[in-house]
Amino acid sequence: MSVDLHNHTSLCKHATGTPQEYVKQAIKNKIKYFGFSDHAPMHYDPKYRMKFEQMNKYEESIVNLKNRYKDDINILLGYEVDFLEGYIDDRVLNSNVDYLIGSVHFIGKWGFDNPEFIGEYKHKNIDKIWEEYFEAIEALAKSRLFHIVGHIDLIKVFNFLPKKDVKSIAQKALKEIKKVNMVVEINAAGYRKPVKEAYPSSSIMELLSEYEIPITFGSDAHAPDQVGFKQKEIYALAKSYGYNKCATFINKERIMVNF
Repeated sequence: MSVDLHNHTSLCKHATGTPQEYVKQAIKNKIKYFGFSDHAPMHYDPKYRMKFEQMNKYEESIVNLKNRYKDDINILLGYEVDFLEGYIDDRVLNSNVDYLIGSVHFIGKWGFDNPEFIGEYKHKNIDKIWEEYFEAIEALAKSRLFHIVGHIDLIKVFNFLPKKDVKSIAQKALKEIKKVNMVVEINAAGYRKPVKEAYPSSSIMELLSEYEIPITFGSDAHAPDQVGFKQKEIYALAKSYGYNKCATFINKERIMVNF
């Protein structure tokens, strides 16, 4: 059973290919549950997301594909929503989707994972920004607005790692995720970034396993050929920490399946 719930479309302005091309690649890779979760609109950082008036187009296009390919694959509809105070919109939260991924891409209003702003790291205390990042992840969980935590340790993307123990920095956030019964994705995109490993790292995987937090999987594909990227590796990573089931969602209801 193959699950891949984190994938984008060209509406986000930094992905290529048609949704149909993504679906065909997913079928080729024998993915059973394939989810589109494009960047939700918000009135901040508009260069990297769809507009509010494009939501209907996005949702209708995915539902049409779902119906067209229903005999070959289970296509799911979601959004990846930036957790940024003051910018989370009820139109997204109340949308008729299968799930919502909550992600942190900003510390304050600094887009720390955007190569355009990598120079900011020179002016930062790395331990401090890691702490601020995981405080945001903790707040994301406390909001109870989302079903999945996206790329939970994205802050490592450029390989700026803390001197402090990662577990001690992340522990409170992980405990809150457990408390609110959220799912954490294992995201393959890190293999394509300077850090060259999946999100999450082994340290976070140890906490996930210890706290028995459910997982799911995502390619975080921004092009059709990235669908199913490093699938074997992320499945093996999960199994090495004792996981044999992962989450998928239908109409915002979690379903656990073997993988």
